[in-house]
Amino acid sequence: MTTTLITNIGTLVTNDPAHATGTPLETLTAAAVLLDGDRFAWVGPARDAPAADTVHDAAGAAALPGFVDSHSHLVFAGDRTAEFNARMSGLPYRAGGIRTTVAATRAASDTELTANLTRYLTEALRQGSTTVETKSGYGLTVHDEARALEIAARHTDEVTYLGAHIVAPEYADDPAGYVDLVTGPMLDACAPHARWVDVFCEKGAFDGDQARAVLTAGAARGLVPRVHANQLGHGPGVRLAVELGAASADHCTHLDDADIDALAHSTTVATLLPGAEFSTRAPWPDARRLLDAGAVVALSTDCNPGSSFTSSMPFCIALAVRDMGMTPEEAIWSATAGGAAALRRDDIGRVAPGARADLVLLDAPSPVHLAYRPGVPLVTDVWRRGRKEI
Repeated sequence: MTTTLITNIGTLVTNDPAHATGTPLETLTAAAVLLDGDRFAWVGPARDAPAADTVHDAAGAAALPGFVDSHSHLVFAGDRTAEFNARMSGLPYRAGGIRTTVAATRAASDTELTANLTRYLTEALRQGSTTVETKSGYGLTVHDEARALEIAARHTDEVTYLGAHIVAPEYADDPAGYVDLVTGPMLDACAPHARWVDVFCEKGAFDGDQARAVLTAGAARGLVPRVHANQLGHGPGVRLAVELGAASADHCTHLDDADIDALAHSTTVATLLPGAEFSTRAPWPDARRLLDAGAVVALSTDCNPGSSFTSSMPFCIALAVRDMGMTPEEAIWSATAGGAAALRRDDIGRVAPGARADLVLLDAPSPVHLAYRPGVPLVTDVWRRGRKEI
């Protein structure tokens, strides 16, 4: 293995308490990092940098850990432009729109699904996302859910079984029968390919009792729960996530004080998905209330063809700062270390010796420019697992 020194970094976000600065981000100025294989071997002032086989001059650019996108839906086919256009013309978003994508995904070949997945993973990488979780949920048959997870697992380590996205059309009159399928034969086929189990706990999808059945069955098969919770209205999803020790409760748009208190006193991360609110004109999650209460907050794209068709973590950071009450530092932390916490990973989302060598350089002197210059393609260089990808 060869070593690479990235030096002359203007401001380096480390998210490493060893470099505590009294702000949500631990930063170094005039910094350098040494990559040895797929890991960071050294982090510190550029003047103290060790020798390396190759040297990359950051020319004063800001640098930060690769973004950790802990919630996406990338194994799909089809297009929902007409639905988006109608929604922007005044029709509300409803969970049932997912059925359009289900029909297209079932009809697609493995080759087509793989091409779509890799296209959006590459798109995300160009914008600095070096870890991307993705889910099934657009097949809703044993065969289609299993093949979605098999395809996803070839391209990312973070794969989630979401057979309980909505009730499959064939079971519209028998939701209990569909829950039996999701917790029985479908789970048997899907568990070997996934790390996580998820459920859309929402009116129009699955109620609290159904969600509990799905999550406990998945946990019994070794899958760790995460929950689509409280997106379209207030419901039991957040407190169910906390009760079952879920890694994350995702969306968290409609919360009462008890929900916030439960999250703040738990290990469950509140994952906020501002792209969904932007694309559905829904109320924004109140990140400020969660942070002030002491909850751990992550930011993610929720990239999917229906309600949040963006793969851009910088865009979501800008939305969180502008409309959800977060400071730029808090939003950047949530898009890196927060996402890592939502995936229960300590090897990503930070720049520290021993962590995975995922690093993003910006065409900017400060990471705050991610919110300060919304929509501008600031990511210039991306290393993932120690390899320069962009």
